[in-house]
Amino acid sequence: MIYLLLSVLSSSVIFVIFKLFERFKINTLQAIIFNYFFAFSAGMLVDRQPLNVSKVVSEAWFLGTFILGFMFIAVFYLAALTTQKSGLSVVSVATKMSVAIPVLFGIILYNESTGLTKIIGIVLALVAVYLTSIKKKEGIKIKKRNLVFPLLVFFGSGIIDSTLKFLETSYVAEADVALFSSTIFAIAGIIGVCILIFQGIRGSLKLSFKNVIGGVALGIPNFGSIYFLVLALRTEGMESSTIFPVNNVAIVMISTFLGILLFKERMLPKNWIGILLAVASIILIATSEEWM
Repeated sequence: MIYLLLSVLSSSVIFVIFKLFERFKINTLQAIIFNYFFAFSAGMLVDRQPLNVSKVVSEAWFLGTFILGFMFIAVFYLAALTTQKSGLSVVSVATKMSVAIPVLFGIILYNESTGLTKIIGIVLALVAVYLTSIKKKEGIKIKKRNLVFPLLVFFGSGIIDSTLKFLETSYVAEADVALFSSTIFAIAGIIGVCILIFQGIRGSLKLSFKNVIGGVALGIPNFGSIYFLVLALRTEGMESSTIFPVNNVAIVMISTFLGILLFKERMLPKNWIGILLAVASIILIATSEEWM
């Protein structure tokens, strides 16, 4: 339970940092690319083993981390496009409702429990995420020609979570959790540097030291969000079809309250209804499992 809580707190801190990026005019793409290297460094400190590249490349999970590293960058880029074309609320809903994919993945592939209480809790979690994420009175409006972008964010985010579950279950030894998490960030960082080099060749690259500072601030909680999530998935008696929805709605709840307390964000009545449904969904999902 403590690992799940730490993952939620780490992800919620990421929300605060992104809000500060807006305030201090930090280039989000550059900060995210730099963050991957600092997240990798944090993982190496946790791992406390000398880095052996040949060992990492020979691991059964290495190809999976390469795919995840690419997906991290790709989903971020698609999320940025979605924000520009359809708004931040659409991105938030697409990302958080993607929890349906790893939940189905866990139920179908690993025969995880599907009691009535749990199903109701999962459905309430999806409704809660939607209502809490909408920050405009008119709700969500997406032009048909732009529909592909939130759909790709939805499936991309779901595939990332499902792949994490699959690799953690099938290939990652307990002693390699930190190394596994760090490798994902290292690969994402290398791909990100390739993007920056391409921008430099095109003459559109403008580096700033404050973007590096943004990467430092983002790197540690970003590593924590993945590292603790993997540890939570490894906890005996905790199913992924329970962990993922609880993780997502808890992040939405805490991030929303942080937005109110730190950034004076205004809440609509539907947002408060979403918060109440989020609490109800966590209670229903949690009480359907023995680990509470």
